[in-house]
Amino acid sequence: MSNPLSTTVLVIGGGPAGYVAAVRAGQLGLDTTLVEAERLGGTCLLKGCIPSKALIHAAGQFAAMMRAAAGPHIGIHLAVPPTLDLAETMAWKDGIVDRLSSGVAGLLKGANVRVLAGRAEMLDGKTCRVATASGVQEVAATHVILATGSQPVSLPHLPFGGPVMSSTEALALTSLPRRLLVVGAGYIGLELGTAFRQLGSEVSVVEAASEILPLYDRSLTGPVRRWMEREGIALWTQSRATGLCPAGDGVAVTIERTDGSASRREEIVVDKVLVTVGRRPRTEGWGLENLALEMNGPFVRVDDQCRTSMRHVWAIGDLVGEPMLAHKGSAQGEMVAEIIAGHRRRFQPVAIPAVCFTQPEIVSVGLSPDEAKQQQIPVTVSQFPFSANGRALSMEAGEDHGFVRIVARADDHVILGVQAVGAHVAELSAAFVQALEMGALLEDISGMIHAHPTLSEAFPEATRKGIGMALHA
Repeated sequence: MSNPLSTTVLVIGGGPAGYVAAVRAGQLGLDTTLVEAERLGGTCLLKGCIPSKALIHAAGQFAAMMRAAAGPHIGIHLAVPPTLDLAETMAWKDGIVDRLSSGVAGLLKGANVRVLAGRAEMLDGKTCRVATASGVQEVAATHVILATGSQPVSLPHLPFGGPVMSSTEALALTSLPRRLLVVGAGYIGLELGTAFRQLGSEVSVVEAASEILPLYDRSLTGPVRRWMEREGIALWTQSRATGLCPAGDGVAVTIERTDGSASRREEIVVDKVLVTVGRRPRTEGWGLENLALEMNGPFVRVDDQCRTSMRHVWAIGDLVGEPMLAHKGSAQGEMVAEIIAGHRRRFQPVAIPAVCFTQPEIVSVGLSPDEAKQQQIPVTVSQFPFSANGRALSMEAGEDHGFVRIVARADDHVILGVQAVGAHVAELSAAFVQALEMGALLEDISGMIHAHPTLSEAFPEATRKGIGMALHA
């Protein structure tokens, strides 16, 4: 073992929560050390958000060319259908990941953060043992920030391995599965299922709940479900995949369906099974058992400053609970670094945006109409369709039943929530968040001049409907 290393701030985990905490701590002049067992960037950059969005983009490009090859489309003709080399697509995706991971390393270096490549084990609230390629390094810290992230949930009857994949393996495929079964119709399953369908796979989806994307209301998920039906994606809701066995050149998966009081079983033969039934915090393998931390179910309990039950031990990101989103973890990491440096901060966001990159995309910020009703808040709800938006129509995105919806308090018109479904609506999320964080009224947004022609015009149009001043609907 090498000589013990002392540091003011020790960050365990180099994902969006951990590396942002380390960079900010370094920028503030704190002696900072970050430990990461794999590459820098975490699940989001290496195995999730970034690679999946790259694959979704490539799939959309391929599908558009296939459409033009099937017949003239908006004046575009392709004499022969395009061909797909999935290995080349994945190599392109990996290049993006490599570039961003190297960028994270550069940010840490620029902030004078010491990076230890190895597996961390917390011995107590101040001491960590790191198994590196060159030996064991012990680290003593004044402050410890736990940012260990999360991992995919497996199913006992469908363990990962062989034909059964998590999203990690799906994003590393080099040949296209002819038949793909997606178990779980949450955002991860439907994003990847959508992409593989556009690339040419036959896709089936099994979901235990009665609806796809159970966290969203049916108004938002309706356009996605219609797209799935139009593209031939088979969907079983209120169903479970309960086992598999070899079947010719694939595997036969047993699906148990429950419709009211009736249950029945059937089999579907596929080449690959993608299990996306959720993620769980990574609480094993780094010494949590050696820390006297209070837990909140499977998560580490923290307060509104991300303090744990141990003095000077902090926890951020997926480790501390929902929403398990990269941007939440990054915000918490930045905050904790500033608190350690003596700043006065609390984690009190008005809203954390959630985006689903399906076809079409879904954005949700703040309260939905149902959530407002549950909280007994009288609200006015108004929405504007993209079918009346020039920019949407000019890029063939006006006929997918998309819209922007505003939820505002009935008495003073303060905006409490904004939801949208449609092509490229993810890019509107910043405007929605800003409106809520600034306490905007319907009148504030309706009075702003938005550029024409843009999708963003649907935002003030929806607010105008809420105050009885609609211009284009």
